[in-house]
Amino acid sequence: MSQPHDFANAVTPPMYEKDDISSAGKKSDPEHSPLDETPTIHEGQEKFHKLGWKRLTICLIVEAIALGSLSVPSAFATVGMVAGVLLSVGLGLIAIYTSYVVGQVKLRHPQVQHYSDAVGLIWGRFGYELTGAMFAIFLVLLVGSHALTGTIAFINIVDKENVCALAWGIVSAIILLLLALPPTFAEFAILGYIDFVSIIVAIMITIISTGVQAHNAPGGLAAVNWSVWPPPETTFYQAFLSTTNIIFAYSFAICQFSFMSEMHTPKDYVKSIWALGLIEIFIYTVTGGLIYAFVGSDVKSPALLSAGTTVSRIAFGIALPVIFISGSINGTVVGRYILERAFPRSPIRYISSVRAWAVWVSLLTCLTLIAWVIAEAIPFFNALLGIMSALFISGFTFYFPALFWFKLIKRGKWNDGWHNISLSILNAFVFVVGIIILGCGTYASVQDIINQYDGNSVRKPFTCDSNSYT
Repeated sequence: MSQPHDFANAVTPPMYEKDDISSAGKKSDPEHSPLDETPTIHEGQEKFHKLGWKRLTICLIVEAIALGSLSVPSAFATVGMVAGVLLSVGLGLIAIYTSYVVGQVKLRHPQVQHYSDAVGLIWGRFGYELTGAMFAIFLVLLVGSHALTGTIAFINIVDKENVCALAWGIVSAIILLLLALPPTFAEFAILGYIDFVSIIVAIMITIISTGVQAHNAPGGLAAVNWSVWPPPETTFYQAFLSTTNIIFAYSFAICQFSFMSEMHTPKDYVKSIWALGLIEIFIYTVTGGLIYAFVGSDVKSPALLSAGTTVSRIAFGIALPVIFISGSINGTVVGRYILERAFPRSPIRYISSVRAWAVWVSLLTCLTLIAWVIAEAIPFFNALLGIMSALFISGFTFYFPALFWFKLIKRGKWNDGWHNISLSILNAFVFVVGIIILGCGTYASVQDIINQYDGNSVRKPFTCDSNSYT
């Protein structure tokens, strides 16, 4: 993707300049012959504009809903049932609104291809480069997170002593690489249907299993020690660290620009946002509330570990598709971002030739290898990911969309009529929420690292010991 020189007034899609394609439809770049390039560009444009709102919904579900949804019950256990439900519903509604704002930016500025382009419109070149780095780093770390999650899943499915944990990590990285290969999101969405069924079935198995266990336990459901309010021993650090599990479960806006760039009818994104948002609110609230009510304060994270050894193995096996498909889409997005920046005027970005495929596969291999090495090398990787989430998701999901509304969407002054006044108050509130998440989330994650070291619970880097992953 080429880098616009005037972000504030850019009106042409970043991947082209005005003289990029002649009136005859031929590429003016002398580096390539018109006979070779013209059909490639045309076919590439067609290939990368086939995404409808239903498949966009699936892509967003893949990016947003993963095994982390089963960490929500532990968050409920820390903050209590009432606060858990309020956070799940409230943060979901905010995420729907901020994603609506993100989509409005895309409609008004169709040249925006990725999140960094949008920030460039309000912060110039500095914002463009800063957000581009945040975007790439965070998505690579997410790929690493799913590689570790895959390792944990394989360890729980099979006998822990059979295979070195590193071997399962390598297997996980290879699966993530292979699943990231489909270059268009319309193609990737096919995998998304499998992903969605996988996580729904895993959640249902966990809910049913924990419910049966609670019913058969002495005293039945009435004996489960869940609480309406936060337990008195809960500290601010613990509460906010658990809350981040819910906050970052609604972080689908980070890839929304990238997905919308492939839509054949971008205005239909509103249907996708509402569909995804309501699905997420329902899944997180029901999963968090029911499993917490069935297991109580001792619920584990992910919650399927509370379902008993045999059922947990079955649930982990069913959850394997969601672990790897949800992880691989992050590799696809960051790969596309890097490819479009590296080859802004080349048909390579359309991945339609042998040479382009060689570049694409090599790029994804490097990204996956980097993600796996970082995840295995840093002993407190999950806590590091928490810091990155606090630093980045607070912007991608909260304060950047609020700034977009003030800078790019709002018409007239903030106090021009009830419409502007009400939306100004709403976006100011969202901005403040983002800043609170930025500060408190970073503090909670750093404190978590300190506590891990104090408790000698830090995993060794590149270890074969399966117990250090669980």
